[in-house]
Amino acid sequence: MATTTDLISKINEKYGRMSKGQKLLANYIIDNYDKAVFLTAAKLGEIIGISESTVVRFASFIGYSGYPEFQQALEAMVRTKLNTSDRVEITKGGIEQNGVLREVLSSDALKIKNTMENMDEAAFYNAVETLLKARRIYVVGIRTCAPLASFLSFYLNLIFDNVVNLQTSSASELFEQMIHIGEEDCIIGISFPRYSMRTLKALEFANNRQAHVITITDSIHSPMNLYSSCNLIAESDMHSVVDSLVAPLSVINALIVELCNRRQAQVAETLDMVENVWNEYQFYENDEIDMVDDSIKMFYPGES
Repeated sequence: MATTTDLISKINEKYGRMSKGQKLLANYIIDNYDKAVFLTAAKLGEIIGISESTVVRFASFIGYSGYPEFQQALEAMVRTKLNTSDRVEITKGGIEQNGVLREVLSSDALKIKNTMENMDEAAFYNAVETLLKARRIYVVGIRTCAPLASFLSFYLNLIFDNVVNLQTSSASELFEQMIHIGEEDCIIGISFPRYSMRTLKALEFANNRQAHVITITDSIHSPMNLYSSCNLIAESDMHSVVDSLVAPLSVINALIVELCNRRQAQVAETLDMVENVWNEYQFYENDEIDMVDDSIKMFYPGES
């Protein structure tokens, strides 16, 4: 798949040799790439006032094998440049009234299916082995990926005693928390469009320190993979105002389950320890729901 820069540079490189119709198409694409990505060759030609065959020939003229590959390049532009207000309009226009629930759930189910079919299992098990051997594990996810990083870190802490969930508002704070990272350590970077520069810098820093880098991202062409030796690819939504991260979460679930299977004794011991701590300090005395006793007790500060 070509990158955003590739598409623009291809158009600019060939613009001087384009016909009048091709120039009309080139100008429309540059100004309206977020709309063009959803159009067939026939529809695109109809809007501009040129033939479908001219659109198809344009894709070949600028260096793509055909219109499908050209659309992939457009998709790359949308992934990195589509802003929130554009997403709202696309979402509003793409889902029929009263059909949101079924449409979104069906779309999410398809993303999980596609992720399962395209997952590199060798990379998955390589990630498992890397984590099992790591002296210390760092997890980083910024903005919408922060909940995924927090979820993964929570369960990794039940399996290992050396997990650091990097939480930060600046790149400098990231480096301060990673100051001791080294070749025996591992970092998991989670990032989806729009990609986080802070996450990328953290992975670059880890790579420079010879640490093992694992990424959970949406494409082999993701910038996160520049410093990674193990890439777990999960499909995400690029059109909706809300980023769909159900497929990445499923990959994370699978990672946790496999790690638990490999360290059953340690996990059981940790869970027993946690349960004993809860009982000893009565953390959940007034917070658990008793399915047998239907009475509800309310305790307020100052009451005995």
